[in-house]
Order: sequence, then structure tokens, then C-alpha cells
Amino acid sequence: MDYHAEIPYGAYWSTPFARWQGSFAGLHSLEFAAHVARQELARRKIDPQAFDYAVLGFSVPQKHSFYGLPWLTGLIGADRVGGPTLMQACATGVRTLLAAVQEIEVGLARTALVLTCDRTSNGPHLYYPNPRGPGGTGAAEDWVMDNFGCDPLGGHSMLATAENVARRHGIATAEQHEVVLRREAQYAESLADGAAFLKRFMTLPFPVPAPGFKKVTGTLEGDEGVSRSSAEGLAALKPVLAGGTVTYGGQTHPADGNAALVVTTRERARELATDPKIRVRVRGFGQARAELAHMPEAMVPAAQRALAQAGQRIEQMAALKTHNPFAVNDLLFARATGVDWRRMNNHGCSLVWGHPQAPMGTRSVIELIEELALRGGGLGLFTGCAAGDTAMALVLEVMDA
Repeated sequence: MDYHAEIPYGAYWSTPFARWQGSFAGLHSLEFAAHVARQELARRKIDPQAFDYAVLGFSVPQKHSFYGLPWLTGLIGADRVGGPTLMQACATGVRTLLAAVQEIEVGLARTALVLTCDRTSNGPHLYYPNPRGPGGTGAAEDWVMDNFGCDPLGGHSMLATAENVARRHGIATAEQHEVVLRREAQYAESLADGAAFLKRFMTLPFPVPAPGFKKVTGTLEGDEGVSRSSAEGLAALKPVLAGGTVTYGGQTHPADGNAALVVTTRERARELATDPKIRVRVRGFGQARAELAHMPEAMVPAAQRALAQAGQRIEQMAALKTHNPFAVNDLLFARATGVDWRRMNNHGCSLVWGHPQAPMGTRSVIELIEELALRGGGLGLFTGCAAGDTAMALVLEVMDA
């Protein structure tokens, strides 16, 4: 499909991702995202008043997040810009990008900001009043932990969805650990030459602000809390669930952070790009839902639908990225598509740098763009699952302008 909306090359950014209860644990995720956006827009000499639309994505509520997108755009100096606040767990990144593309396609906007953020640390404890409950007592939930542990449709955890898929497709623990070692080695490549790959879209060293955003409490040289595994260490781990296959080493960790990108018309993209010689085209989107409690399977049909809309085959993809909360995801995807899992997820992925939910897809798309730019252009695919056994996927193309 030939979308009119494009992503200006370089008009995007991500913070480092910090393992939960780490350096970002005390920062309000929306205020933190606005703080970073102001700085990153200024670095790119993009006036916040240039936006006529914006989309905010998050999956963990914060104080005042009822006001959502209009609050955030007001904080960055775009106080006449409106738009929706969207939530689709780990698919939020692609979902918000699609919302911006659609707005431009139908002529309701010209330049949009897509901003995704989350803080899994210190998640809210919510109380739901119920006057008819025993003694008038209501129900409560810990937003992050309770929803990690229970899909209300089936009462199962997210981890159980990975085990169901591993059992159905005969995916063993040793295979999963092989994926982990390969993904960590690929991420290590992004740290070479002083984290040169990360610095293509990430400000490093990253100044960590205090909760009031007036002082700096320290700096991060990159993502915080990334594991360094060994074959021996992984082999010594036992599956988390009795009789299962997935160990703590074969899954990602919760994290905090934010990421954003600009979507605009082709003509405007040249003006806002950090290198106007590079063009980033959006070619296709896909979404899917798998059988109950088989979440990793959804990423395959989502990818197939994105490829179909783009009019492309998976063999034509120069680069592939996945959201892989479990190593199982990549093994399943490789078996279903015939792709070599070793060539997927160059430079990094959520299995390694963490699981802050909403911004994960946004960062993956940014990394996909940069990998394609380093290759001199080409087509790329990102696909990833999300809570509720859903998934979203995206095909994009990097080319000479």
C-alpha cells in the first residue's frame, strides 16, 4: 500500500530503558516523557507549534493521566494540539503510529507527534467501590503485578501463554537459551564504538532527572539492568513453572522509559529530517489475535497481514525485528515463516533491553529504521504480541529521498 504519511529520518528518539525499581522508578511517566520530548525536539530544531495532531500511548496509569494527550502536549509547548490516548499493552507502539498515519491519510492532520511511555515500577494500587459488596467493601488490584499474572478471560498468566506455545510446537529450554545468547550478542554490537548505534537515536550519556525535573540525579551510559548471560549460567536455571520450559533467563524483565517519533507528509518529512537524503516510507500494517492463552502465536498472522498490505514477501525483508518477551516468540516465528532466527533482531530487542510495554514497539521501529539506514536502505518488518493474545505488525521502507 502506498501511504502518504512518512517518518522524517532522525525525527525520533528513545530514552535508555531502565530495569524496574531502577533509575526511573520515581519519575511520573507522562511528565518524564514530556521532559524528554522538549529536549529532543529542541535538539532537532522542531518547534512544538509545528504539530497539529498527537497521539499518546501508555499502559500503566499515572496520577492525572485521565487528561492524557492534551496534558502532555501542553507540557511540551504544543498547547493547541489535541488527539487520543491509546492503550494496547505491548502493541501500543504500532497502534499509536497507525493512528497518526490514518489522521494524515484522511487529511485531518499534517504533522503528528507519536509519544509512548510507561513505568512498570511502583505501579498503582486501584480500589473499585462496590456498595453491594459484603459490608460495602469493594475490589482492588495491583495494576502491574495482577495483570501480569492473570488474563481475566482464562485466569492464566502471560508466562502460561509462552508455555502453551512451547508445548504445542515442541520448543525446548535449551533452544530458548540459545536464542538468549544470540540476542545478547546482537545487543552487544549496539554498544560497540562507545554505543554508536544507540547514539543514533538516544542521547547518551543520559541525564537522569529528579522527580521535580529541575535537578539531575545522575547519568546512564545506556540501558540499565541488562543481563549478561553465559551458557553455563542459563543451563543451571530451572523453569519458572513446574513441568515447563521457560526460565527466568528465557524471558525479558519489566522496565521504565519512553520513546517517540514524528509522522508527517512526504513534503514536510524532508524539512524535518536530520538527513533529508533519506526517506522513511510506511508500507503496511497488520493486526491479529490468536487462540486464548497462546499469545506468541499472534505475531505470525499480524506479520503476514502487514506484508500482504505492503505487497511484499518476507524474503524481501532486509531486516526483521520482533517484540520477544519470551525467547519462545522468536523460535515460533522462525518455524512459521522459514526465517533464520539468528538474523532477526540485530542490535537489540525487548528480550534484552526490557519490557516497559507501550514504548517497546516504538523503540523497535526506530531501531529497524536505523538498521536499514546502515544497510543503505531496504524493507523491514516489525511484529510483536500483546496482552489478550493480540499482535500488531508494521512494514516500512528506507530509501533515497
